[in-house]
Amino acid sequence: MDAILQFFNEHLILIYLLIFTVILGFEVISKVPTVLHTPLMSGANAVSGVVIIGAIILIRNASANDYLTLSLGAIGVILGMINVVGGFAVTDRMLEMFKKKKKS
Repeated sequence: MDAILQFFNEHLILIYLLIFTVILGFEVISKVPTVLHTPLMSGANAVSGVVIIGAIILIRNASANDYLTLSLGAIGVILGMINVVGGFAVTDRMLEMFKKKKKS
């Protein structure tokens, strides 16, 4: 229990920053009109590329015996790739709506 309290005391500003950014992000996203959700989310999914790079760096810097770090890195790569591929699929579907249909 002392280790947890020590962690919170050492990282109190970062914890406050995390809580503030979650609340701010929720407020900003909730104010976006429904029409703009798809373009906004497909653009935001590109940020997952940064997550993938970070997870790869995490895996490369981990020692061979550190299974927790390797597992978290692998989960980061997998979830980031799912988000990137899903973002491209949503963007592709959105762009298909704006193409003119061929007349048969």
